[in-house]
Amino acid sequence: MNTQTAHPALSDVTAAFERVYPPAWAASWDAVGLVAGDPVQPVARILFAVDPVDAVVDEALTWGADLIITHHPLMLRGVTSVAANTPKGRIVHRLIRSGTALYTAHTNADTAAPGVSDALARAVGLTGPLRPLDPDTTDPEGRRGIGRIGALERPTLLREFAQQVASALPATAAGIRVAGDPDRLVTSVAVSGGAGDSLLGAARAAGVDVFVTSDLRHHPASEFMGNPGGPALVDTAHFASEWPWLADGARHLTEELGSTSGPDGANVEIRVSTTVTDAWSQAVPNL
Repeated sequence: MNTQTAHPALSDVTAAFERVYPPAWAASWDAVGLVAGDPVQPVARILFAVDPVDAVVDEALTWGADLIITHHPLMLRGVTSVAANTPKGRIVHRLIRSGTALYTAHTNADTAAPGVSDALARAVGLTGPLRPLDPDTTDPEGRRGIGRIGALERPTLLREFAQQVASALPATAAGIRVAGDPDRLVTSVAVSGGAGDSLLGAARAAGVDVFVTSDLRHHPASEFMGNPGGPALVDTAHFASEWPWLADGARHLTEELGSTSGPDGANVEIRVSTTVTDAWSQAVPNL
């Protein structure tokens, strides 16, 4: 007699995920939730990835995934066509033809506690309690928000901490960039997965020794470093700073599905993509 639990419906999986990362926590400009897929279709395999790009769809179809959960939205900016000769349309057509669903959790996963920046903080070595860099004022407990502030287990030179960050995150062509005295002693650290220009002021106000984030532009970084007394900067690839969250999201979904599926669990296999989807594929050194 086969007592294996039936595969859950897509609607049950997304409902479980939304109990951990409610869409209501997303920013008003964001586009999160189910992008493609039939809510009644069964889900046996789920692939977590940062970006909904062709390489991730290739991986999902090769593995036989029924659902892809990505951090970045496919339809963040409106489109007037999903024709298969457009980049977004091509992905939509591939998903529909293969019967593979796509779901995105973006700023709702950023602000969650634990969320994207918690995973980044732990990956780069922060220990003890973490607190938001930019708290969500709608959270009465004060735990949710963008970015996290924490401390290293022991003081570390900036040059060593930067290497620690590089070793903890997926390798990308551009690697990481550092601004500040390499011999500066680092104890307190602020992190924010994804683009962090808007949080430079918050990082300075927090009085931390270093701010780890992504996509720092020349002028804001130059002006920030030109004003003494602030933290050093460690700039990573956008993809790399958000990748650590995938394992957390997968674990929380597994736990939530298991708690609602009885003693036999949810009969779902979940995999974290290791495909590097950073936009930059090469870095050419100066000669």
